[in-house]
Formats: sequence, structure tokens, C-alpha cells
Amino acid sequence: MVVKSGDISLRARPGFNMFRGVTTLSLDTKGRLTVPSRYRDELSSQGDGKVVVTADPSKCLLLFPLQAWEPIEKKLNGLSSFDPKTRNLQRLLVGNAADLELDATGRILLPSMLREFAALDKNVVMVGQGSKFEIWNEMRWQEQMEQALAFKNGEIPDELAGFSL
Repeated sequence: MVVKSGDISLRARPGFNMFRGVTTLSLDTKGRLTVPSRYRDELSSQGDGKVVVTADPSKCLLLFPLQAWEPIEKKLNGLSSFDPKTRNLQRLLVGNAADLELDATGRILLPSMLREFAALDKNVVMVGQGSKFEIWNEMRWQEQMEQALAFKNGEIPDELAGFSL
């Protein structure tokens, strides 16, 4: 199953940007990702093109505008580090966070350690998720989509009971 489509960023209300859609992209040989032009203005307006990229437990990367990341980082750092699960999540998200900036052509250089973590090669998928993006290895993204479509016996998560599209 191949999911390939472009989409737009949506300004839901002044000062709040909503990113959505799936875009298939290519990393260059240096590991740079060219952010689609439709997202560049939004990212630039939320912190002068400064973004944070970090590891996600799902083995993808998360890309946040700096302004959206800062309260998340503050909350994570405010949690007790005595709980091993919390400490592991702090290590993963905050410990792997990299401050990046869009260059003049709208590219960001993804750190090699993060590229290796998410198994990113030439073909990647950028997925809008509200205030952030996920960056996936294309094959892993396809696996995620297959899992998302594989509800057993029509069952859906309890949180979605009564939800209608």
C-alpha cells in the first residue's frame, strides 16, 4: 500500500498553526531534508525557522517549531526523574533533541545519530500531526499504515467509541 499525497498547512487561528498531510521526500547525500515550501512560511513564523527534531518511541523523528517544543520540553523536564519510565522518556525526547534552523533554501540537516535511530535513508515521509511533523523511513511508514488499517473484528480503541467522521 502506497500513500503519496501532498497537503497544506492550515492556520486554524492567528498564532496557531496546524500541520497535516503526508508528503514523500528525499534526503540528499548529506542527510538534508528540504521542507516543502507550503510549510516553510509557517515554520518561519513560529520562531524564525528554528525547529527542534527529536526521537520518538515509534522509531520515527518528531519535528517541532521551536515555539511548540519549548513548553513540551519544560513539562518533560519538570517531571520526576525517579520513575524509570519517565526518566527513559526524558532521555529519549529531551536527550536526543537537536536545535536546527531552516537554511535559505528551506533545508534542515538531520543529525546522523537521529537519521540512524529512525533508519532514514533516501526516501522519507513527512507527516503533519497538528503542531508537529513526524519524519518516517518510507517502508516503516507503509507498515504503520497497514497496522492502522488492520482493526481486528472492526474493533476501535475505547477512546474513539462514539466518535464519528
